[in-house]
Amino acid sequence: MVSTSRVAVSRVVPLPPPAVFALVCDPATQVAIDGSDMLQAAPDATRVSAVGDTFAMEMDREPLGDLPMGKYTSFNTVTRFEPDSLVEWSVGSPERPSYGHVYGWEVAAAGPGRSKVTNYCDWSGVGPERAVHYPVVPEAMMQRTVDRLAELIEAAAGEPA
Repeated sequence: MVSTSRVAVSRVVPLPPPAVFALVCDPATQVAIDGSDMLQAAPDATRVSAVGDTFAMEMDREPLGDLPMGKYTSFNTVTRFEPDSLVEWSVGSPERPSYGHVYGWEVAAAGPGRSKVTNYCDWSGVGPERAVHYPVVPEAMMQRTVDRLAELIEAAAGEPA
């Protein structure tokens, strides 16, 4: 049986919350920092700004070697949005219902000019009839994503986190 809980990883970075939030609301950033190595492109990437915004990601599962799904498009819909502090989205769109799991970023002040940024995946909304089909998102993948975001921020700021 699959655990349907929240997996979250945090890190403090040298950038104030509004600047971090602008980065994590841009689907192109998600491609640049993706810890799964599945994201290939973010067509028509525009910064998400409200609940209901949708965006697409081009996926390629072949690098994972776990499922012979090859390349496909993943549609996503913003489900929660709190300016400068939280963006969450489900995999799905108005045309294709969500599977019940969500991904998100939480950003909080962590001192002058610094932020605590948390990347998470929450599987608690996946019903038992679907849970058997979805592996739990590995914490290591979430950690790589947060680390890659920190590297991008550190390079721009010229300061290690």
